[in-house]
Amino acid sequence: MAIHDTEEEQLEQLKKWWEVNHTSVVAGVVGGLVLLAGFNFWEQNKLQNRTQASQLYQELLDSAANSKPESVEKIAEKINTEFPSSAYADYATLQEAKVKVEKGDLAAARTLLEEEIKRTGSPELRHICRLRLIQLLLADKQYEQGLKLIAEVDPASSEGFSALYDELQGDLYVAMDRPDEARSAYQSAIRTGLATQLVQFKLDDITAPAFDQNGAK
Repeated sequence: MAIHDTEEEQLEQLKKWWEVNHTSVVAGVVGGLVLLAGFNFWEQNKLQNRTQASQLYQELLDSAANSKPESVEKIAEKINTEFPSSAYADYATLQEAKVKVEKGDLAAARTLLEEEIKRTGSPELRHICRLRLIQLLLADKQYEQGLKLIAEVDPASSEGFSALYDELQGDLYVAMDRPDEARSAYQSAIRTGLATQLVQFKLDDITAPAFDQNGAK
């Protein structure tokens, strides 16, 4: 009987506890369900956004492949407006900058690349943008600015890109008629073991002995 009394007492305590706490318990359960539903909605929305951004980017690539620069620019702007924090926005900007270059609008391409360098969270993409920006400066004969950009690069963070920076530095020095410094830059690129054969050709070109019109050194 004692056991029965104890069970009844326990049941009564549970009833009293429920009367006191059922509101907060229900609120907690409902809150948990709301959070779960919200998380599921957020995940589903994120997946939907990625899918839409991916589809738009594919359209952009198709437009680029079919030589439709206006379409590339339009889609790139749409991606950057609707999905600004996605990786697709980063790569769409690169495609848009390429179109600007092809149209001869180097100033617009430069602005896009400068903004992307500040915006992107990817160190690798930042290097790619900076390298393309330096190429633009070289094409636009802004050699000192190109050298300044290279000087600002932290060697510790540019592993895998150092040969490309050295090669561009050599190109800038060649354009400035500073062959000794160009030679040093090309040699530095070759020492990384990552330089292309083209760098060796460039080095050979500036180290080849000069001949006069009669073929004498």
